[in-house]
Amino acid sequence: MATVLVTGGTGFIGAYVAADLVEHGHDVVAFDLSTDETRLSTLGVADDVEVVRGDVTDPTAVVRTIRETGSTHVVHLAALLTDGARGNPRAALEVNCGGTNNVFEAARTLSDQLERVAWASSAAVFAPPERYGGGGGDGGGGEFGGWVTEDDLVSPDTLYGATKEYNEHQARVYHEEYGVSHVGLRPTVAYGPYRETGGSAFLVDLIEKPALGESFAVEYGDQVIDWQYVRDVAQAFRRAAFTPEADLTRRIYNVRGECATIREAAETVESVVSDADITVSDEGELPWTQTLDTTAAKEDLGYDPEYDLEAGVREYASVLREERGLDPV
Repeated sequence: MATVLVTGGTGFIGAYVAADLVEHGHDVVAFDLSTDETRLSTLGVADDVEVVRGDVTDPTAVVRTIRETGSTHVVHLAALLTDGARGNPRAALEVNCGGTNNVFEAARTLSDQLERVAWASSAAVFAPPERYGGGGGDGGGGEFGGWVTEDDLVSPDTLYGATKEYNEHQARVYHEEYGVSHVGLRPTVAYGPYRETGGSAFLVDLIEKPALGESFAVEYGDQVIDWQYVRDVAQAFRRAAFTPEADLTRRIYNVRGECATIREAAETVESVVSDADITVSDEGELPWTQTLDTTAAKEDLGYDPEYDLEAGVREYASVLREERGLDPV
């Protein structure tokens, strides 16, 4: 088995990635500014994960930690997300672009040791939804206004998305000029227990409040979201880290879960949580492009989501309820 360094490894997705890797027999090092092991503990893997405090903007720390831990693979997740990038654009460039460059540089300089960098791009690299109008792919047609493939227009409208687009370019150069083996994933918005709220608080509250007996009102009822359960996101990064070179037909892959409207998701919550009190309106407009074609990830990486919306909501709600001393759903 391998030793995998996960940048951002104590965060929401990072902790699930660490847990997934441990469950598959790998040694894991969580490299993060935060050494808070709460998520790792709740997932039952704190004793199995080495936590190293470090900053991806420090190139020496990145190289030293990879070398000293004997890591053969890196899953690079550390980044400032949309709200953080908007509020501190210079830091976003330093962390998202400079930090990613430090990881690729480490892979270049430690080429005899480091075999693969799996890293997080984002669906935010795509243009606003109205720029896409057709297509086929694994979605079966344009039910949601066009399934977006990896080769469709890339034109982000946020600074966060722009940093991820830049990283796709530098990743290509590091592969073509220096032979760095990398696989980038374009996930959407992950949901599941222990997620930070941020700008997507309504996605958290739509499940958490009803699960704990609180009423909730949500907008955007007729708009489609990709409901990607966090354990499936973790699975995708593991597969990106370990899929053999010969099986890769590209270096950047879309990954998603189940596409459904906010209203459909609310109805799912109501079917799982019997006393859920949810009010849905069609007001407001979401900016995200969420209807990603994932044919390539399925064929090359073997990515196959294990959680449909009902299964994800059920596990999410049950975890929360059990932590509060309530019966699972």
